[in-house]
Amino acid sequence: MRAATLAALALLAAPLASQTPPATTPAETPLQRDARMQWWRDAHFGLFVHWGLYSGLAGTWDGKVVGTKGGMEWIQHYVKADTASYAKAALPMFRPSAGFAVQWAKLAKAAGCQYVVFTTKHHDGFALHDSKVTDFDAGSVLERDLVAEITAALRAEGLKVGFYHSVIDWHHDQYEYARSQQLPHPRRDDAYPEGSRDHGKYLDHLFAQVGELLVHQPDIVWWDYSSIDFQGDAAWRATELMQKVRQRLPAAIMNNRLYRSREAGWASMGTDGYLPQLDPRFGDFITPEQHVPPNGMPGVDWETCMTMNTTWGYSDHDTAWKPAKELLHNLIDITAKGGNFLLNIGPRGDGSVPTESIAALQTIGAWMQQNGEAILGTRPAFADLPFGRSTRKPLSPNRAKLYLHVFEKPTDGRLVLPAADYVDGTCRLLASGAALPVSKDAAAGGAAVVQLPASLVVDLPVVIAIEHGLPLPAGK
Repeated sequence: MRAATLAALALLAAPLASQTPPATTPAETPLQRDARMQWWRDAHFGLFVHWGLYSGLAGTWDGKVVGTKGGMEWIQHYVKADTASYAKAALPMFRPSAGFAVQWAKLAKAAGCQYVVFTTKHHDGFALHDSKVTDFDAGSVLERDLVAEITAALRAEGLKVGFYHSVIDWHHDQYEYARSQQLPHPRRDDAYPEGSRDHGKYLDHLFAQVGELLVHQPDIVWWDYSSIDFQGDAAWRATELMQKVRQRLPAAIMNNRLYRSREAGWASMGTDGYLPQLDPRFGDFITPEQHVPPNGMPGVDWETCMTMNTTWGYSDHDTAWKPAKELLHNLIDITAKGGNFLLNIGPRGDGSVPTESIAALQTIGAWMQQNGEAILGTRPAFADLPFGRSTRKPLSPNRAKLYLHVFEKPTDGRLVLPAADYVDGTCRLLASGAALPVSKDAAAGGAAVVQLPASLVVDLPVVIAIEHGLPLPAGK
């Protein structure tokens, strides 16, 4: 994952040149693509997990705090450690417990997540699976295939499985980091220790490890990441890499980070440098990082990934935790704008999850138990409402539900809708089932108005469900 502090550096506002399109286009039709994407579009909520050697270091290097903010999964980069020094310090601190994966899976399921994306290899190059093409992997070091363990635990809970895989590799001795001035590398300002490198040999290694991972049949492949000056076919043989996945797993869903071009939904190198457009040859969805597009991206599949504090990988020193209420508002806001929310946890080196992350997910999960139908399988309804957000769900060709997510109770307790077509619907508090009156108010231009109970307290969002037999408002 890119750290925000470094992503804000070179060429933030620089325009991107067009990427030469892949030589071949996907064979699927728009209807086939819609069918492949359906579960993902309905899910709306996923759990991101950043976990690797950096997790055991916990933001500390040589007894000193590296930072209190920012991504500690980049700790090797921050301290400019060579691969041998990094491995010597980090490997003893990475000791996964026996049941860590089951804890993750149960936590995600209870929170209402529909899928989990976890790091199979981050930029430091340490592979969590049992790889046959390196000894810098969990199989060689721990005699365990952590990818297999995590995948099995997630599937046991009925969750979809996503593999994050970094195409950057700070460990491999043939990765030509000098070909980019924008992608991070701990020794980027140094000459290659070997004198020269052959990037083609690194790409063979990349393809071999991806092939090993595809045996586990992930539902999502989440690539990370490219730069303006190093992307696509020139950097990663991206067309071939995507085709390799498609041939093995035709139903797999992939993001857009093998590229950094306008066609792939990118405007610049910044974490907010995304565009509301995506040629499907470059990926299935756009990945805003730490940002929620103000108006969503109508007609485009997108997923906001976000941390609970400021780091993706675990740190002992980052206490800037977002309140659960804020995270829940983000989930609703993103869903109401037609996107997905990929919320990150950063477990410790033993795989245990910080208590702050557990508490936040438990709060979200309790809310989802009562109100999850207003998230799962829904689409946008009205634009932002003064009191909150709205989503919609078809029930049949003649019936539908409108969900009003109340963030703040109006002082008069009246929810004024921008349409008059809901006065004949059945209106209830979703959590309790209590009926609420709906009327057409002349003073509000004939709009439908829902009257909230005077005793209703809105702390976490309250959801009102209106089942009706009229067409839904236009949305994605």
